[in-house]
Amino acid sequence: MSAAARPAAPDLDVASLRREFPILARTQHGRPLAYLDSAATAQKPRAVIDAVTRFYEESYASVHRGVYELSVNATRLYEEAREKLRAFLGARDAREIVFVRNATEAINLVAWSWGRRNVRAGDEVLVTEMEHHANIVPWQMLCEEQGARLRVLPIRDDGTLALEALPALLSARTRLVAVAHVSNVLGTINPVREIVALAHERGVPVLVDGAQAAPRLPVDVAALGCDFYAVSGHKLYGPSGIGALYARAELLEHMPPWQGGGSMIESVSFDKTSYAGIPTRFEAGSPNAEGAVGLAAALDWLSGIGMQRVAQHEAELLDYGTRLLDSIPGVRIYGRAAAKTGVLAFTLRGVHAHDLGTVLDGEGVAVRAGHHCAQPLMERYGVAAMARASLGVYNDREDLDRLAHGVLETIGLFG
Repeated sequence: MSAAARPAAPDLDVASLRREFPILARTQHGRPLAYLDSAATAQKPRAVIDAVTRFYEESYASVHRGVYELSVNATRLYEEAREKLRAFLGARDAREIVFVRNATEAINLVAWSWGRRNVRAGDEVLVTEMEHHANIVPWQMLCEEQGARLRVLPIRDDGTLALEALPALLSARTRLVAVAHVSNVLGTINPVREIVALAHERGVPVLVDGAQAAPRLPVDVAALGCDFYAVSGHKLYGPSGIGALYARAELLEHMPPWQGGGSMIESVSFDKTSYAGIPTRFEAGSPNAEGAVGLAAALDWLSGIGMQRVAQHEAELLDYGTRLLDSIPGVRIYGRAAAKTGVLAFTLRGVHAHDLGTVLDGEGVAVRAGHHCAQPLMERYGVAAMARASLGVYNDREDLDRLAHGVLETIGLFG
């Protein structure tokens, strides 16, 4: 949804929100921290930090394995986190939520379990030109192993998908479409519902990488109609090492386990093992219960703000930041889609992105510099690297003013 199409929502009290993030009180090279790297990982509010600490102090025990009160309580908190994620993503059934380490692991789970059962020699998997490596490499590995072919939907210069090419790319051999909901480099919000509709007309399931969308936009997987949706907790203002795969129950029911061990079994003998039902059969070993509890706190915190307000806040800052960077000679912004979130990837003529990032760091401004785990996209635009400023709920206009000032300082140093 474009910024113009979003209904009005009350403005965020960013000054108050910032005080909820202890790390934002620190300095960087003697200057206040302007953290503009939320697309890589979001900082953590006090509510999340306290929830994890409280779990360790009051409720920590092995989940799904004990009949004593502490274990029962830990299990309850773990499963409550699953239910909160179900509600946050708009899934119909908590059994459709599988806890994993991150979105990367969620995509690999689908490639290993669903993919090896459904993709054969001569088949095709379709990705887009803007995908993160996490939504390319697992499919390459699958295709190489199975003798299948990876096909690519191109993008236009403005960073939007060339959707007119999609019907022709959806062949009789297409077994899966894998697409980012939001590009981690361009910020483009892809028309997932339209892509799903086209794919489903041909009986092709769709996996959506939602790592960048879930922290920024209201997400409703039922309304999108997608078959799989991957998220990372650390981008959702939650802990690292926790994420989730949403998958339609009827697909999960027919997917084999991809890891073996404790918890994912029904019974084990030396002759035969039978597996647990969904989602447990995909969660082998002791889970990251503290991560799940922290993620639940993050979801409560985000829901308290309202994802519509988050989206509107980022849209306003994106517009302001775009105008600032456009006013600086030598800056080129990549990604001009009308439907876009708070990501500003750019280059500065005559200056390598790493040098630009280093100068900005000295000014207390933290941005990402590199290929952003999207090397095919860098090749598409003919650059080795870009700088990327990405927004979070805690950012304000002053952060973007400091970004622009740092870019001007870089021009002075390298000009």
